[in-house]
Amino acid sequence: MAVQFDRRFTPHYGAAVEVAPGVRRVTAHNPSAFTFHGTNTYIVGEKELAVIDPGPEDEAHFRALLDAIDGRPVSHVFVSHTHRDHSPLAPRLAQATGARTAAEGPHRPARDLRIGETNPLDASADTAFVPDIALREGELVEGEGWAIRAVHTPGHTANHCAFALEGEGILFSADHVMAWSTTIVAPPDGAMADFMASLDKLMTRDDRLLLPGHGGPVTRPREFLRGLKTHRRMRERAILERLAAGDRTIGEIVAAIYRDTDPRLHGAAALSVLAHLEDLVSRGRATAEGVPSIDAVFRPA
Repeated sequence: MAVQFDRRFTPHYGAAVEVAPGVRRVTAHNPSAFTFHGTNTYIVGEKELAVIDPGPEDEAHFRALLDAIDGRPVSHVFVSHTHRDHSPLAPRLAQATGARTAAEGPHRPARDLRIGETNPLDASADTAFVPDIALREGELVEGEGWAIRAVHTPGHTANHCAFALEGEGILFSADHVMAWSTTIVAPPDGAMADFMASLDKLMTRDDRLLLPGHGGPVTRPREFLRGLKTHRRMRERAILERLAAGDRTIGEIVAAIYRDTDPRLHGAAALSVLAHLEDLVSRGRATAEGVPSIDAVFRPA
C-alpha cells in the first residue's frame, strides 16, 4: 500500500490551537522546504504544564508560548532531537518558567565521521543543547494530570525521541513520522537501518493519534506507518534498479528517481540515497569502491 501524504494544514501562527483534550499546538513562523509551515510546539496539561519541542530561537514564538502558558507552572520542557528548528529555544524557555529540560541526550552523529568526511548538516545541529534529564527508553515523567513516556526513535538523528502521552493513545512523533512528507534521513546525523527499526517499533504500538513536529496529525497511525515502510522499501528497490541499469553515482541516481522533486531538495535527496546505500552495502545488497560516501562509486552486489 502506497503512503498517502496530507499537506492540508493551517499554521495559525502565534495562537495556541487545541488538537486534543489538554493538548495545544503553537506553530513557529519558520516555514521552509524542510519545515513545511513551521515547527510545532505542543503544550500539555491544564494546571501544571509540559512543553514539547519549544522550537527555534525566535522572539515572536517565545512570546506566543509564554502567552499560551499564561503564568501556569511548567515542570518540563521536552526536546525530541537537536536540530535547530526544535531545540534552541529550550534553555531560554526553561529559564523563564523554572522548568527542567528532558531529552534522549545531546547531539551526536549516528556513526563516526570517516577520515576526510565533513557533516553536511552541521549548520542544522544544535550542539550546545544538553538536557537536564537524559531520558532512558521507556522512562516515565509525570506531572499534574499527565504522564509522558520516552520512546526512543533513532533514524532522523541518533538522539531522536518520540513522547507518548500515557493513557491517551497519543504519540508526539516529532520528525520521525509526519503526515505531510517523508522524513529526511541523512548520514552521518541519521541512519536508515535505525530509521526502519524505529518504524517497526512504532508499528507494535496501539496509538490512535500521532502529533508530528511539522504539519497536521496522523489520524490512522498503523495504516500510515505501513505505508511509510512500503515507501522506503520502494525507494530502496528503485535504487537497486538504477544500479542494475548502470548508474554508479548518487548524482545519477538522484537525477533519475527524484526528477519530479523540488530541486531545492536534491541535496537532501542525495543524502537520503546515501543512507539507503550505506544500509544496502551493510546488508550485502550493493558494493562501494572504498567506504560508502556521497562521492563514492557504487555497484550492485
